[in-house]
Amino acid sequence: MSDITAMSEGIATNLATISGIRTYSEIPDNPALPAAVVSLVSVEYDQAFQGGLTNYTFNVTVIVSRVTERRAQQRLHDVIQTGTGSVKAAIQSEKTLGGSAFDVKVTEMNNIASATIGDIEYLTASFVVVVRAY
Repeated sequence: MSDITAMSEGIATNLATISGIRTYSEIPDNPALPAAVVSLVSVEYDQAFQGGLTNYTFNVTVIVSRVTERRAQQRLHDVIQTGTGSVKAAIQSEKTLGGSAFDVKVTEMNNIASATIGDIEYLTASFVVVVRAY
C-alpha cells in the first residue's frame, strides 16, 4: 500500500538538495523563503492490470521574494533549468522517494505567477510531479 505522506516527504527531501531553498512536505502557514512547497493534486487509480499501479500527481510550488523583480525572476530561472540545482534534477535524483514509490518524474513547469502571502507579493513557479506507486 502506498503512503502519500511518505511520498510528499520524499519529494521534499529530494528538493532539500537545492542550495538555499527550504522545503515543506505540507502546506505551511508562514513559509520561510525561498521555499518549495509540496501538495497533492490528484490520484489516478488502477493504472495497471488488477489495480496494481497508482499515479499520484503532486504540485511543487517554488516561492521567492520579490525584493527586486529581476533577481526574483533569475532565482526562478535557476530552478526551472534542467541541470544541477534545478527542481527537476533534485526531485528525480532518488526515484523511489525513500522506498515509497516505483518512480518519480517532473513532467512540466506550468506557471510563473505573483502570489500574495500576508499582504506581501512574491513570485512563484509551479511544477507538476507524477509519482508511480504500487
